[in-house]
Amino acid sequence: MWSRILNLDMIRILGTIFAGLLGLAFGSFLNVCLSRWPAGESVVKPRSHCRQCNRTLTWWENVPLVSWLALRGRCRTCHAWIGWRYPLVELAVGVLWAMVAWRFCGVMGLLDPPAIDVALADVVGRMIFYWGLVALAVLDAENLWLPDWITYPGIALGFLFALFLGPLDDSWWSWGNTATLAAQRDLLAILIVAGFMLLIRFVYWLIRRREGIGLGDAKLMALLASWLGLQQALLSFGIGIVLGALVAIVLLIVPSARRGSESWALSKLPLGMFLCIGGIVSSLWGVRILDAYFLWAEF
Repeated sequence: MWSRILNLDMIRILGTIFAGLLGLAFGSFLNVCLSRWPAGESVVKPRSHCRQCNRTLTWWENVPLVSWLALRGRCRTCHAWIGWRYPLVELAVGVLWAMVAWRFCGVMGLLDPPAIDVALADVVGRMIFYWGLVALAVLDAENLWLPDWITYPGIALGFLFALFLGPLDDSWWSWGNTATLAAQRDLLAILIVAGFMLLIRFVYWLIRRREGIGLGDAKLMALLASWLGLQQALLSFGIGIVLGALVAIVLLIVPSARRGSESWALSKLPLGMFLCIGGIVSSLWGVRILDAYFLWAEF
């Protein structure tokens, strides 16, 4: 018995380390995509190079996270600042994937073979979901851009996963409904959330006569609804709004942000980035947050 427990613990540790390292690698590739997509460049050619002096990087300069730390965030040749985005993206994907593996390996010994197959599919879905949200968050933060060629396939893929596995939540066994019922619920969640965002956009336009929430944000919320379901998508929206409001308050009290009231009123915040953070938090702890809220509301 003890040997079995030790073996499961060892599998959990090794599985988590492997998933974390794999996440760092995919995070490094994502950094290449995030640098080249906005410029319309290929993510395959040319090889990784400094964006300032165009020198091709050696293999040891491409080691995720470690190379950035060794080089102290600067190019070895021209000493140009590489930026915090590179290690943060790699670390975010690595940590999220490691968390997925840790939770899966923790319950793997309790599942029968068919359930393990479903749980593995859920693991793959979560990894794709987190990778896509990190990509969208950075693209919106740096370029105020939520490309349709990410959100639309993301909605479709989330619908397929919800159809066969159920929405992402805190459990590994969220299925149980028929495929027809699951499809109806997921489509309803997508329509409700997208309609809700479009309504806010329309009302804001009626009041201010200019765009408030972009169409990309509405598509992003539809993506979250397809993966998470209605309740957790709305929770993601609430978390995103709170985070955006806090950042706006911080920017408002910074002297440089108050130099012109008109420029402040017209400035745009990357709402999509905050929604992506809300989606990650909701997928990890959404069920617990909602349960705690409903329990509190009963008193």
